[in-house]
Amino acid sequence: MTEIDGMGTERARCVLAPNPSVMTLDGTNTWIIAEPGSDEAVVVDPGPKDGKHLRRVLDTVEAQGRRVGLVLLTHGHPDHSAGAGKFAKLAGGSVKVRALDPRHRLGDEGLSEGDVVTTGGLELRIMETPGHSDDSLTFWLPADGAVLTGDTVLGYGTTVLEGGLGDYLSSLDRLRAFSADVEAATILPGHGPKLDDPIAVLDHYIDHRRERLAQVEAAVAAGARTAREVVERVYADVDKSLWPAAEWSVQSQLDYLDDR
Repeated sequence: MTEIDGMGTERARCVLAPNPSVMTLDGTNTWIIAEPGSDEAVVVDPGPKDGKHLRRVLDTVEAQGRRVGLVLLTHGHPDHSAGAGKFAKLAGGSVKVRALDPRHRLGDEGLSEGDVVTTGGLELRIMETPGHSDDSLTFWLPADGAVLTGDTVLGYGTTVLEGGLGDYLSSLDRLRAFSADVEAATILPGHGPKLDDPIAVLDHYIDHRRERLAQVEAAVAAGARTAREVVERVYADVDKSLWPAAEWSVQSQLDYLDDR
């Protein structure tokens, strides 16, 4: 256990998966969300296919005097989704898994922009926020003023881009405007600690991406032609173990520059 395990809000509690790495930070945050007094909980991102972790998530739900009513996925990367099917079966034969990408669903019902989840009396509003991946979703929990961002915004550091940079910048701009409009109180990320100043965090993310894009442009102007060559220039002061992941993000930036 780390200090992240058990963090949350009135309705959301984190159970940290034991899969720390340079890509997953402290591990994947599995979120258990339930309305006070309800006998049903929603589990967001059950995490990897780790039997002990999945059992601990279910034990936590049952210790609250609840059952699992539904499983939701912020996106389909294995550190968030690989254990979802096993967890749903562990929790009961009728539990469904909803996701934007049909490949990660269990049952016929998906998730998409504008959907509202009301399981157990909750209100969770769904937003499509592509960029980290094409199927990335963000969940708004208005009763707690909390935004569950998956890997679109992390508890520390910045996220890797497998989707398009243009989509990601649009998602950040949208989340920033939305958070200001609803006066969001906290971000509950897919990795790392919760963040209690959403506007400042999103401003930092937007500024960082704009700065990186300018650095990539400068590297290309100086003769870099491939993502690897750009990384060698722009990420020279970053641990080389992170360079492969940086190449994914740089390739998104190069594609964005080509399209523009």
